[in-house]
Amino acid sequence: MRFSETRLSGAYLIEPEPQPDERGFFARTWSRSEFAARGLDPELSECAISFNHRRGTLRGLHYQVAPFEETKLVCCTAGAVYDVIVDLRPGSKTHGAWQAFEITAANRRLLYVPKGFAHGFQTLTDNSEVHYQMTGNYSPDHARGVRWDDPTLRIEWPPTPQRIMSKPDRALPLMQAVR
Repeated sequence: MRFSETRLSGAYLIEPEPQPDERGFFARTWSRSEFAARGLDPELSECAISFNHRRGTLRGLHYQVAPFEETKLVCCTAGAVYDVIVDLRPGSKTHGAWQAFEITAANRRLLYVPKGFAHGFQTLTDNSEVHYQMTGNYSPDHARGVRWDDPTLRIEWPPTPQRIMSKPDRALPLMQAVR
């Protein structure tokens, strides 16, 4: 695996290194020792899948607060997504900054999202699927979010003929409410 630190401190884009043969290829997407050697949280405890029927589906921006903060390792197993992370860590040199990545089933990239970051994505194709590996355990009482169109963040989402969102995601608070 190739680890590339993003411009947001502590977040990494990870590219598997496929080992091809006549059948196809094999590539590792997780190694406790390689993550730990880079100071990344190696204690994954839950996995989840998000399937999205239609292009233009937007989920997020989600995070959990202490003591149920989560580190996430995200990949797209079908289709393509525009994946966005926002640094919410107080005192971080990149606090309030966002960065986006195109993650697809074809490019097989993974995104390491540290604790203290909000995460969301918009689907770029129909029938997109996102796979999450997470530390900690999901706690609905500790789940929070930041509005996708917060004017202070100015996230540049891809244009779409129709943006499909849940009512709770449309009602998430602005960034100033989580500071």
